[in-house]
Amino acid sequence: MLKKKALVFMSAITLSLIGFTATASAHVSVKPAESAAGSWETYTMKVPVEKNEPTTKVVLKMPAGVEFQQYQPIPGWKTSVSKHDDKAVSVTWEAKNGGIQPGQFQQFTFVAKNPEKTGDAAWDAYQYYKDGSIVEWTGDEKADTPHSITKITKAANVTDAHGAEQSKEESKSGVSALDIAAIVLSAAAIILSIAALVKKKRA
Repeated sequence: MLKKKALVFMSAITLSLIGFTATASAHVSVKPAESAAGSWETYTMKVPVEKNEPTTKVVLKMPAGVEFQQYQPIPGWKTSVSKHDDKAVSVTWEAKNGGIQPGQFQQFTFVAKNPEKTGDAAWDAYQYYKDGSIVEWTGDEKADTPHSITKITKAANVTDAHGAEQSKEESKSGVSALDIAAIVLSAAAIILSIAALVKKKRA
C-alpha cells in the first residue's frame, strides 16, 4: 500500500515537473537563431500563450543596427510600425477579435536587413494579455523571461532585397553579374542601332 502511494506521489511530481518545463520553455522567440551580416533576412516571431487569458497584442523592438523592411499581413490582426528619424524602432501586432487563445500560438513574419557588423541581435518583445497584464521578454538567457537572440555572423554570401543570394563584393558594390550583363547588352544594342543608322544614310 505504501509502495502504491509512493508511486502515485512520484508520478504526480514527475507530471508537474514536465508541465512546468513545457510552460517555462514556451517563450516568445524570433528565428532564425543565426543570420549573415548585411543580409536581408525573413524572420518569424512565435508567440505562445502561457496563461489562461488570450494574448491580444505583441510589441517587438528592433535590435540596434537591424533595419525593419516589411511584414506579412495576418487576417484578424492590425500591424503598425513606430518610427524615429524615418527608421522603424518597433512593430506592434494587435488583435482585432479574440487574439491568441490559451493553448495556441501565433507566428508573425517580417523582413529586416541585418547590420553589417557581427554580434548578437537581441529581440525585446512585450506580450499583452486580455486581463491587462504584460510579460516583458527582455531579460538575458538566464532570466525567467529572456529575449530571443539572433547571432549575426560573417558569411561569404548574403541575401539581397529580392531574395537572391549574392557575394559580399557584389552586395557592397551594388552591382550584380546580371546588372553587368544587362549593361553590356544595352551598350551592344545601342552600337548596333548606330551602325544600322549610318549604313542606311550611306545607302
